[in-house]
This record gives sequence, C-alpha cells and structure tokens, in this order.
Amino acid sequence: MSASEQRATGHSLSTNPSFYVQQLMTCVEIGKSLTSTFNMEEILVIVLKRLSKLIPAKNWSLLLLDPKAKELHFEVVVGLQKEALAHVRIKMGEGIAGTVALTGEPLFVKDVQEDPRFSGRVDHLTGFITRSVICLPLKIQDVVLGVVEVINPKDPTLFQKRSMMVLSILADYLAIAIGNAMNYKKIAALTLTDTVTGFYNTRFLHQHLERLLHPDGGQPQPVSLVFLDMDNFKQVVDAHGHLLGSKVLKEVAELLASQLREEDRLVHYGGDEFVILMPGLDKKAALQKVVRLRERLLDAVFLLEEGLGVRLTASFGIANYPEDAGDKAGLLRLADHSMFRSKESGRDTITMH
Repeated sequence: MSASEQRATGHSLSTNPSFYVQQLMTCVEIGKSLTSTFNMEEILVIVLKRLSKLIPAKNWSLLLLDPKAKELHFEVVVGLQKEALAHVRIKMGEGIAGTVALTGEPLFVKDVQEDPRFSGRVDHLTGFITRSVICLPLKIQDVVLGVVEVINPKDPTLFQKRSMMVLSILADYLAIAIGNAMNYKKIAALTLTDTVTGFYNTRFLHQHLERLLHPDGGQPQPVSLVFLDMDNFKQVVDAHGHLLGSKVLKEVAELLASQLREEDRLVHYGGDEFVILMPGLDKKAALQKVVRLRERLLDAVFLLEEGLGVRLTASFGIANYPEDAGDKAGLLRLADHSMFRSKESGRDTITMH
C-alpha cells in the first residue's frame, strides 16, 4: 500500500512496519553522526534535520537547563522566530517542558487544553497555537540537561507506546552528545583559563590577539594593549606567604575586570603581571580607561577578610595596533617596554609608547 493509499484509507504512516524500520535507521544514523563532532551547534543541526524529516511537526524546540538558575532557555527553535523567545525562561515545574525537566519523565499530551500542566505563556508571546505536545527529557545518569519538544505533530499515532520508545532512544542519543559537547567545552575552557585568578592565560592572549589582528573575512580594528605589573608585590608575598599572595592577585584581577567593557579581555600574564586587550580603542581612549583603573587600584584594600588590609599600586604600559606596531609580537613588546619605563620612573605610573 502506497503512502497516498494509506492516507486515503485513514491509516497513518506510523502503523506501517517499514516506518519503524525507518525510525530505527534514523537512530543509527544519528548515533554515527554525533560521534563525529563535539561542536554543540553541529550536533543540534544534525539531530533536528534528521528528526524533522522523520517526524513532521509544526514546531520543534530544544531547551537547555541552567542548573544554577533552575530554568530552561530556548537553544534551538524550528517553526518560530528564536528572537521572540531569546529572553524567555521557563522555571522547573512550569508548563509541560518545566514538568518534564523537573520529573525527568517524558510527556505525551494529545490535547493540551485538557492538561492542567500546560502553560500558554509562549503561545501568548508568539501568537502560536499549541494543540499537542511530545516532550522528552535529555538526561544522562538521571541528570537532566534539557528537553526536546515536538509541537503539533502531524501523525497522531506518534503518541502510541511503540513510537514513544523510539523517540526516547533518540532523546538519549541527543543527551549523550550534548553532555559530551559540554564536557569538551569545559576542558577546552580550562586550557585557556589561569588557575590563580580564574581569568584568561597567555595561551588565550596569543589566540585572541591573533583573531583580533587577523579576523576571518573582515578588516582588523584598532587594538590597545595594556601591560601592568604590580609594584613591590614581592613584599606582599614575603610578609603573608604565597597562598595569600595568590589571593591578592585574584582580588586584583576581579577589581580590574569589574572596570572593563564586555569586549575587553583580562589576562594573567604570569607572576604579578597582567595584560588587558581593548579592541576598538585608540591610545587616547585606552589612556582614559587606564587612568580610572589606576585610581580604583589606589583606593582598593585587599585581604580584608583576613583582617590584613593590603594596599597596592601598579605600573602600566600602553601600545596600540596599528598606530605603534603592525603585528602581534611588536604590540606586546612595545607595551611591555612602556610598562618597564613606568617602573623606572618611580612606579605607580602610566606610560604610552
């Protein structure tokens, strides 16, 4: 019997045994595809393309869970404008998605109007009309990472137990892939993070500066680079030890970072030295920001929790690309040289190349 004959006689494609073979083959194909990448975006594209072909529906959503806030946010949306949902957060236990995230159990709701757990908040925001929902948890070892929602599936027999089993297998595949991608991202982030301050390290500095000076498919923008070295920091270590010295550096880093723009980057260069990258700023604008940093540093008191009240100053050096240097090595060298000139002129000073 052809597909058109099945529709004419009122039979669904999912009642055909070959449809279940197709579902199982999709599981195998997705499983193979997901082992080829740790990139979250690639994983989601692979899965949603496969699922959209296998299970036609009006709308698909993939929501990831923020474990600290205990809220779901829309990571992927098919059938609606994602921008309309960019700031929507769904609490654990709220609506169908929030219930699935809370319980870790799938929900297959044929008529949402008959289910008291349904929340119409998203429909109200988007103008979409939800009639039925298949919602599956994405979990690894009973830890929920998020949920997948299939909204208004065209085939009502997808709500049968046989289909539920296959869909749950697909959700398990997706959860494993997302979990692997998250772990990979954490490991990758650790290689760029300084263990003392929690901010960026020199590996990140060289990678990010290279991207700023040689952007893919675009023109490089001006970049001001600031070298700063804490004055007489050895006295702090000699007086209070290395552990408290490291805590001072962390507090200094947090103070500096609090004064920077979102696009600026703070790097612990090593020892008691820091580098600040300020893309899009010329030297004059960078100088104004560094003056404010110096003032904040002068006013700050560190190790207050320990009852010590340590005060510090720093020596700053500023250089700019392309005004002062035409490449990464030259920019770093000139900013470093300017910082040493500040040291030589009495510390607690700002020097521009």
